[in-house]
Amino acid sequence: MSIYAVGDIQGCYTELVQLLEKIRFDPAQDRLWLVGDLVNRGANSLEVLRLVKSLGESAITVLGNHDLHLLAVASGTSRLHRGDTLDDILHAPDREELLHWLRHQRLLHVEGEFVLVHAGLLPGWTVQQAARLAREVEDALQANDYIHFFENMYGNKPAAWNDGLTGYKRLRVITNALTRMRICTAQGEMEFDFKAEQHKIPSGYLPWFDVPDRATRAATVVFGHWSALGLMIKDHAIALDTGCLWGGPLTAIRLEDRAVIQVPCADSAVAKHW
Repeated sequence: MSIYAVGDIQGCYTELVQLLEKIRFDPAQDRLWLVGDLVNRGANSLEVLRLVKSLGESAITVLGNHDLHLLAVASGTSRLHRGDTLDDILHAPDREELLHWLRHQRLLHVEGEFVLVHAGLLPGWTVQQAARLAREVEDALQANDYIHFFENMYGNKPAAWNDGLTGYKRLRVITNALTRMRICTAQGEMEFDFKAEQHKIPSGYLPWFDVPDRATRAATVVFGHWSALGLMIKDHAIALDTGCLWGGPLTAIRLEDRAVIQVPCADSAVAKHW
C-alpha cells in the first residue's frame, strides 16, 4: 500500500484524473491524502467533489478555506465572491448529498509521524492538542445547528491562541490557523493578508513551520494553501500547493519514500503565464 498526498486541486479535475492515472492509483490498496481546497476558482469543482467522494475510505481530505467558503455560501451565511466557480455545485441535483459529505470531512488527520492539514499549525500547539481543537470545529460543522458556526466563522480576530478562549472566538482561531494561516510571529500571532513568496514576508513574522521550537517539530506536517511557496520538502514539513489553478503542476508525493509525481496544468492559456 502507498499513501499519496496531493496538493490543492481547486476544481482542476482534468489534472486530478491524469495524476491518479500517472501514479496508477488503486483504491483497493492505496490511499489518497488531499490537503484541502478541493473546489473553487477552477472550472470543474463539481466533478472533483464527485470523484473524491466516490473514492470512499481510500481518500482522506481535510477542509480548506475554499471548501468552508462553499459550505458557508450554501448555508446562506455568505455570498459568492468575484471569481468564484461554485455555481455548478450549488445547482447540482446531488448538491445536498455532496455538501453533507463535505461538511463531515476533517480539519486535521494524524497518522504515524504525519499530520495532514490545509494551512498550518500554531507553534505552541502539540499534535495532540491540535487534533483535539480540530475536533471541536468538526463537531460544530457536523452539528444540527451548524449554520451558527458559519454565521460566526469569518474574521481575523482574535489573531492568537489563548487557552481561555470560548465560544465562536475559540472556534474562529482554530479554523483560521488550520485553514488560512501562512505566517505568524514567534509567539503565534497570525497575519492573514500575506500571500507572496517567503523573501517578502513582513518584518516580525515567520513561516509558521520555521518558528523555532514549534511544538510539532517532531512530526511531519503535510499542507497546502500557499501557492507562492510552491513545492517544499523538509524533514518535518511538506508543502504541496504548486498552483495548478494558476498554471503550475498538480503535485503528489508518495509519503513512504518522498517520491514526487506531477502533471502539468491542462489549460495552456493559463500555463504559459506560469
